[in-house]
Amino acid sequence: MAESSPIEWTDATWNPVAGCSIASSGCTNCYAMRMAARLEAMGVAKYDGLTRKSGGRAKWTGAVRCDEASLSIPHRWRNPRKVFVNSMSDLFHPEVPIAFIKRVWDVMAETPRHDYQLLTKRPDRMREVLSEDAFRVLPNVWVGTSVEGPEVVGRIDHLRATPAAVRFISFEPLIGPIQDVSLKGIAWAIVGGESGPGARAMQEEWVWEIERLCRRFDTAFFFKQWGEVNKKVSGRLLGGRTYDEMPAYISV
Repeated sequence: MAESSPIEWTDATWNPVAGCSIASSGCTNCYAMRMAARLEAMGVAKYDGLTRKSGGRAKWTGAVRCDEASLSIPHRWRNPRKVFVNSMSDLFHPEVPIAFIKRVWDVMAETPRHDYQLLTKRPDRMREVLSEDAFRVLPNVWVGTSVEGPEVVGRIDHLRATPAAVRFISFEPLIGPIQDVSLKGIAWAIVGGESGPGARAMQEEWVWEIERLCRRFDTAFFFKQWGEVNKKVSGRLLGGRTYDEMPAYISV
């Protein structure tokens, strides 16, 4: 779970934390819950007890596990990578101690050859933690939040107020329209539909609304996928082309 990644906007995943809990409607069909259940069934101790069966589906138990052994992984990667941090959890989950977040932060500071992409559904805690004196802004760390529908657009204000070199939003899974929000201070927007069992459909107009917002605020636009049950069939073309824009910044 820490090597190359099939996710279109990153190169690798790194999971110093495992386990999570439902934060909002975007979590309903979370792929990480299904994956954690599979890994537990395969005997991977890191994921033991993190999910339970409910209605025939895997659900988070709310248990969160900090993985000390994984902290050394980025040091072993010699070539620069874009690294998605905690694809199987949320670094700013309330059960993750600030002391452990600081250890993750120190690893990222020690490996400036990599660009780290932190994505949370709890930007209020992220803002609070990263505003502490112990956390200096790192030029190789991008911080982001998930915004799946209009009921959670308030997360954008917390993100905007978070000290960071690069801020981004993942509008995935996009399950509702995002209209007339400000993307001021947001360098990058990822848009994608939900995929897998029970996937909720994404409307094309919702995607174009975000694309127009990106043009208005000079925000890089990345269209990840249409999603649905078979995302390979639905593909990732929008208006007959792909959108793979990345944030414009200078990595130090």
